[in-house]
Amino acid sequence: MGAQPELRTQRLLLRRWRESDRLPFAALNADPVVMEHFPRTLSRRESDAAIDRIEAHMAGHGFGLWATELVPSGVFIGFVGLWLPTFDAPFMPAVEVGWRLARHHWGQGYATEAARAVVAFGFDQLSLAEIVRSRCPATSARAMERVGMTHDAEDDFEQPLLPLGHPLRRHVLYRLRP
Repeated sequence: MGAQPELRTQRLLLRRWRESDRLPFAALNADPVVMEHFPRTLSRRESDAAIDRIEAHMAGHGFGLWATELVPSGVFIGFVGLWLPTFDAPFMPAVEVGWRLARHHWGQGYATEAARAVVAFGFDQLSLAEIVRSRCPATSARAMERVGMTHDAEDDFEQPLLPLGHPLRRHVLYRLRP
């Protein structure tokens, strides 16, 4: 699909990753509060490998998880974008909207603002029929609901990448159609 475009909102720039993003992304992934609803925090090496996977996804699909920065300061705050999950679940195949922001940027509407731009890109430019988002029940649904996503308990599932009995295994699914 070619090079992934940049997306701009009133306060944010969603762009390709830069070498200078690696250190703040590693700090974000090492923060136990940010990673509370993930199996564990990530080391610097694991965080760098995640950027490499994100860039490979972008190169292969023309979309992915955009590095996200504040306008006009250029401060990196995390990522927001679209991803093709590879685990087995009843709703697959699917395109998922995702985000992970540094903790000191929470509560300012950035995830919602960026997710709206990403969803519009997915529907308008990629002609997607649906975008999903899964989460463990303990996480907030506010941003998903503000984007217009809806939840049906019939869609809830067990995250197959986590072992049976893991406290984060149960997931709820949100859907959005154009």
